[in-house]
Amino acid sequence: MMKHFLFTLAGSSALMMATLAPASAKTVDVVASFTVLADVVQNVGGDHVNVKSLVPANGDPHDYEPSPDDAKAINAAAATFLSGEGLEGWFERLAKAAGGGVDPVIVSDGINTHDMEEDGEQITDPHVWNSAANVLVWIDNIEAALLKADPEDEADIKASADAYRKQIEALDASIKSEIGAVPEAKRKVMTSHDAFGYYGEEYGVTFLAPLGVSTEVEPSASDVAQLIDQIKADGVKVYFIENSNDPRLVEQIAKATGAQPGGELYPEALSKADGPTPTYIKMMEYNTKQIVDAISR
Repeated sequence: MMKHFLFTLAGSSALMMATLAPASAKTVDVVASFTVLADVVQNVGGDHVNVKSLVPANGDPHDYEPSPDDAKAINAAAATFLSGEGLEGWFERLAKAAGGGVDPVIVSDGINTHDMEEDGEQITDPHVWNSAANVLVWIDNIEAALLKADPEDEADIKASADAYRKQIEALDASIKSEIGAVPEAKRKVMTSHDAFGYYGEEYGVTFLAPLGVSTEVEPSASDVAQLIDQIKADGVKVYFIENSNDPRLVEQIAKATGAQPGGELYPEALSKADGPTPTYIKMMEYNTKQIVDAISR
């Protein structure tokens, strides 16, 4: 009798513990076009999203070649996120391969973009995330899409989005402070391609580059010659290579101008988890430190 009572008590305790144990958080599978955006989506959704980045770490989002697995991921996703503004030119054919489905969320909608001339045409600069202030618009658009995909976790998603907003606002203020400590005349650098236009506008740095906003367009010999003359005239003393681009052209120009290496920047692709820029915030902090260290010499 006593054994039966103890067994029943133990069974009741186990049942009570199982009942009181918190239910595991619901997660929805979503897809983002490239690593920078994937990290922001993950931070907005928190424990309620499982994010797949189509372009891998250190990958170039301009000329990515999608795979059949990417099409399957899109078909299975509750939402698909693109930056937009012409960055992911390869996505249209991927969407066709996936067979339609839900339209992607364009997270850059609402950002005050700027245009620039490339090969005689006016195009929109897609590298909006290099101003942290623009990522606040991303957060709003991502939050709205995730709430639509997972309305039952509204409170958690809103709390996660609000917490991340505060981090991005602090990041923006920190970059302005660090760059502002360097004399304006020294804030000039050369990079591989025009990926830092929004950074330059927001934080007061002049960037020169041999390639335009897309890494797929090669400059002419006359374009390179003009850039060399401009670098010499403007007194640009430092250059950077980029993690997702071939460094040979910028190194060739640097040799012709006497510009010194400043290190490597991460303009549009995060590093792997064990690298220096595994998150968007770390990427912006790292790039800013590299730039400030180089132009302060």
